[in-house]
Amino acid sequence: MSAQVTRVVVHLVERCAELGVPVVPPHRQVVAAAVLKIAVVGVDRELDALYATGAALGALLTGRALRVLGCAPTDIQGYGKGALVGTGVPLECGAALLHPRLGKAVRECLPGATTIMPSVTKRGAAGACLDIPLHGIADMWSFDHLDTVSLSVPDSPGPDEVLVAIALAERGRPLARVTHG
Repeated sequence: MSAQVTRVVVHLVERCAELGVPVVPPHRQVVAAAVLKIAVVGVDRELDALYATGAALGALLTGRALRVLGCAPTDIQGYGKGALVGTGVPLECGAALLHPRLGKAVRECLPGATTIMPSVTKRGAAGACLDIPLHGIADMWSFDHLDTVSLSVPDSPGPDEVLVAIALAERGRPLARVTHG
């Protein structure tokens, strides 16, 4: 099974206000995604090549995301990952790209990142929305960092494509105040 990157998409979300309350500095999240054309020759094929591709994508997409944020890797407090597979691609291809090596590659780019990355894998047609869960890079139980960022790419994924994304956030939700109760 092989995968070829056909394009990279980077999406920046900058919240300057939350329900009319100014957010200073703005709350920023970035999603960096790669669209891959997948040659599937049956559902029983080996996934090893996709594991290696996932590792390479982890480093590539983290670098792109950090460049768009314009911050140091040490400034990142939250992260997540996701895959949206096209209608002709097995879900397991998305899972193979995300696990087990993509998250490790992202953590290697972010000093202090020790938690597993929350993730989602789903199937959808071009333009489907991928909601990527986020949590803290050092404390996955930090309620302030439990969040979501969404990405929709109008022409992706095609039936034989996978959209693989990582998301980074500089801080927790704007105006976060949920406690451990």
